[in-house]
Amino acid sequence: MAVAEDGRRLRVALIASSYAPHVGGVEEHVAQVARALDAHGHVVEVWTVDRGERTQDSAPFPVRYLPTPLPARSISAMLRYATTAIGARRRWAAAAGDLRPDVLVVQCFGPNGIYALRLHRRTGIPLVVVSHGETLGDDNGAFVRSRQLRTALREALSTASAHAAPSRYVLDDLTARFGAGEGTIIPNGVAPLPRLGSVVRADDLIIAVGRLGRMKGFDLLIDAITRVDGARLEIVGGGPERDALQQQIDEAGLSDRVRLVGARDAAGVAERIAAATAVVVPSRSESFGIVALEAWRGGAPLIVTSRGGAAEFVQDGEGGLLVDPLDIDALADAMRRMLDDAGLRERLARKGAERVKAFSWPRVALLYEMMLDAIVRRSRKPR
Repeated sequence: MAVAEDGRRLRVALIASSYAPHVGGVEEHVAQVARALDAHGHVVEVWTVDRGERTQDSAPFPVRYLPTPLPARSISAMLRYATTAIGARRRWAAAAGDLRPDVLVVQCFGPNGIYALRLHRRTGIPLVVVSHGETLGDDNGAFVRSRQLRTALREALSTASAHAAPSRYVLDDLTARFGAGEGTIIPNGVAPLPRLGSVVRADDLIIAVGRLGRMKGFDLLIDAITRVDGARLEIVGGGPERDALQQQIDEAGLSDRVRLVGARDAAGVAERIAAATAVVVPSRSESFGIVALEAWRGGAPLIVTSRGGAAEFVQDGEGGLLVDPLDIDALADAMRRMLDDAGLRERLARKGAERVKAFSWPRVALLYEMMLDAIVRRSRKPR
């Protein structure tokens, strides 16, 4: 177990762009890492952007919802910023005073990262930046539109004690566009399979899971399923593209075999995966692909995008079928192969069940411990 050099447990602020009650990969990653670090005896707090909502889930670590106002160009927005910024800085300073963190760990850089950078400048507390692909897979194009975000991320990466990401795909983008040096790969993990009732695996059911945004490529999947006779498709999740996807389904005459089933909790997602003939991840860009791990855990054969980080841990024809989702014919062909070849499904599911053992959250937390302990030890050496 990693400890600080003077024998104390590490005191860690995980500073997230988003957290529960919101649902997503970053939220899950932060919650699981916080739980694992807490279980290992470290003192952990989650600091996240205050959106006016609070989680109702009990956790063994505190969660602080902190304001992150940023300046804007309009006069009214500048006036609002002037009246809120002082209070926000005080809230962040108070959080640091209460926790006395050894290290500030930004999880998915946004306004949370800007405030963490300011706190680092004022206090000298070591800073770590963990990217989750926000520079690549943001449907809103925040890093394209916001010069402030781009500038702050470059500065944070230049001053950080370390930076990490779930894949080489993301690290390479941080280097190419933001001048980052060598980073550390810390993958995502997956929790043990929730307890499920009796579930029968179908022989014609394709399942896809994720936020309904353009980058997730569900529109491409709907196009492809029109070319796969006899297949049913369920898309699990909520998000801004729901109405557009439903319109696409209706206009294609697919309402009898394609359903948007809405968001589900962890057990609900696991139940649908357990019923699937195959799970498809059709993202236009995917920093990692946590749904791939959920498919492996649930014993479902996997079809996954070749565009992004998933190709770094899924070998084509071994743990799943890799496909470029922009090639609609190839995506449709992969689904037909899954439906038609029980031997292929069995082989891919068996290999996935073996591979998923390497992606437990305690193992992910151990990588964090090793990285953070080294940073704290360096920061305490006499100069």
